[in-house]
Amino acid sequence: MSIIYILIPIAILLTAIGIYIFFWAVKTDQFDDLEKQGMSILFDDDVKTKDNENLEDDADNLINNQAIESEQKKINKESINNHEH
Repeated sequence: MSIIYILIPIAILLTAIGIYIFFWAVKTDQFDDLEKQGMSILFDDDVKTKDNENLEDDADNLINNQAIESEQKKINKESINNHEH
């Protein structure tokens, strides 16, 4: 029974630390761009430091190009449907 006097403060402390870390991550914009890290796997890691900015730009361009291609496909489907009617 006396172990509860140790476990409850430890649980409260760990909970407080977890909440602090979560709010710190939100405050420092750690969740700002979730897509870039997913796209970074497509590029090599052995690129020089000076080229890292180019990699980030490439990832952004790739995301933008995918969005543009998606819009173009949508427009093409709409134009095909309009010509059929």
